[in-house]
Amino acid sequence: MTGRFVDRGILVTGAGSGIGRATAQLFAKEGGRVVVVDQNEADAEATAALIEDAGGEALAVAADVSREADCRGMVERALAAFGRLHVAFNNAGVGASGFAVADEEEVAWDRLIDVNLKGIFLSMKYEIPAMLDGGLTAQ
Repeated sequence: MTGRFVDRGILVTGAGSGIGRATAQLFAKEGGRVVVVDQNEADAEATAALIEDAGGEALAVAADVSREADCRGMVERALAAFGRLHVAFNNAGVGASGFAVADEEEVAWDRLIDVNLKGIFLSMKYEIPAMLDGGLTAQ
């Protein structure tokens, strides 16, 4: 590994499993200090433990990205733990039920939109100012 993220504060949503977990682990292998965010606290803690067991630094945070207070809180916890936020990988997402659109339940559709779209907006609403306050420049 190149160590290209040494001492960088990194936040990964949906990091309790799958792509998010693998990404969080890779950031940590590259020296990143990773905030592992997942709606399921036990899954976030499991990913953080894997990172720490491999010699990395991680903080597990339970958050639902469809809730503004949770998004604000995850960024606040990242800043409190690591001082700065350099990278955000907004990976949290849910799938539809698999039914045809005509058979989909509105509540399932609303959850998909809340997590997959609104969750990105809410996450970035707090991540971007934290990155800019830390000295990163908007591009």
